[in-house]
Amino acid sequence: MDKTLWIKGGRVIDPKAQRDCIDDLFSLNGKIVPSLSKDQKASAQIIKANGLVVSPGLVDLNVDVCEPGNTHKEDMASGTRAACAGGFTSILCKPTTNPPCDNIGAVQYVKNIIEQNAVINAYPTGAITKELEENSLAPIGSLQKAGAVAISNGTYSVHNNELMRRAVEYANMFNMVILDHCQDRNLSDQGVMNEGPISLRLGLSGWPNAAEDIIVSRNVILATYTKAHIHLQSVSSGNAVDIIRRAKQRGVSISAETTPHHLFFNDESLLGYNTNFKVTPPIRSEADRLSLIEGILDGTIDCIGSNHSPHVQDEKNVEFDLAPFGAIGLETSLSACLEILYHSKKANLATTIDLLSKRPAEIINLKKGNLSAGSDADICIFDPDEERLIDENSFFSKSNNSPWIGESLRGVVKQTIINGKLIYNNGNFLDNEK
Repeated sequence: MDKTLWIKGGRVIDPKAQRDCIDDLFSLNGKIVPSLSKDQKASAQIIKANGLVVSPGLVDLNVDVCEPGNTHKEDMASGTRAACAGGFTSILCKPTTNPPCDNIGAVQYVKNIIEQNAVINAYPTGAITKELEENSLAPIGSLQKAGAVAISNGTYSVHNNELMRRAVEYANMFNMVILDHCQDRNLSDQGVMNEGPISLRLGLSGWPNAAEDIIVSRNVILATYTKAHIHLQSVSSGNAVDIIRRAKQRGVSISAETTPHHLFFNDESLLGYNTNFKVTPPIRSEADRLSLIEGILDGTIDCIGSNHSPHVQDEKNVEFDLAPFGAIGLETSLSACLEILYHSKKANLATTIDLLSKRPAEIINLKKGNLSAGSDADICIFDPDEERLIDENSFFSKSNNSPWIGESLRGVVKQTIINGKLIYNNGNFLDNEK
């Protein structure tokens, strides 16, 4: 029997098709279809979406699921459930596993874990260099053949400019995108928060904008010379936004992403020494935050990624200097972005959804993030106005190191559908998981 789904009466927003209207949406055997026959409608699973937004499933290029290696913090099952509860239907898994994803066997192992335990679409990212170190390149072509959809060193930017140039050239040969988390460790390694008046006031070592700006500039130069595409992740510096803007005006093949927490908070949030605000790159000044929002609105920054980085309480509940960098974000990304952009009236709902779905998918040539006929029926249904208080015990993630704990955010995911299957429904996961 045909597997049919009928979503009734929602506000369907599909940025790719520039569709924004009250309508029904149909799925047949895991694919979006224009309509269903009378008999198919009679047997269809019906979801009533009156008053709700029906959007493409969200896509995140910047997720640490910690498996293999650090499964006490997160694993594929918990990480993808957290993503699903946040409306994400596709994620890229960072290669910073233990061992790192720098060879065919490691990529295949991650693919096997995905097949066995993921409740959404998850894709492995291959490492740029062996062991994530500066000695030699990983076998980029072989990683692609094994199933890696992009290459990255996670939070470890490649400092060796010659090595990075060769990596960019090889990636371009295989039509792969390099994802780079831009930081010069010579400038950032001693820092634990943004360098500025607040770090001086708190007596904490500062991490200057220059650590990011230098690597962003280097990547712009390499993209200019090689004509290859480099995607800059977790952009936090207002100076970097300006560098990227001017590069794009010259036609350089650069794309960029920032995070919800860099758009939402500034470094004054660290005045209480809350280690959930200790992230990499650090949360910057208010001027930087406003520059990031301006970059989002004028298209300099292409998309938003969570940079989901789980750590358990025992790791975070220490002195600020000793705590690891990172915050979880999959379950709060949509609502945080709605607050920052839509509810503030800086951007409309379609633009906000676009930044979290179609645009990230297009950056790595992933056929996701749209509701066109024939595309996979990966769908997020949410109430953009419902308010919720973020509670430390409310996460599906194994970790709760969230900077939004105690914040009231508007935007609640009601249903998440993967390949035409209802996986998440009003706070519960169903038995028919992927």
